[in-house]
Amino acid sequence: MQNYTERGIDCPHCGHKIRITLDTSGGDQEFYDDCPSCCHAIHLNLQIDSQHKTINLFVDADDEQIF
Repeated sequence: MQNYTERGIDCPHCGHKIRITLDTSGGDQEFYDDCPSCCHAIHLNLQIDSQHKTINLFVDADDEQIF
């Protein structure tokens, strides 16, 4: 599997389309990135499934709480 991949996402705050580069060499990750349009934080949860060779990226607003 390649260590870097590029994905397109929509900002959960304003809907602006963003291209981000993901580094998959560190395994599963949870991080924040700011939208270049509205400057709000975007919560990104990266999960790597090595068995199926897939990358799952979950995107939500920073103020949403998951229980």
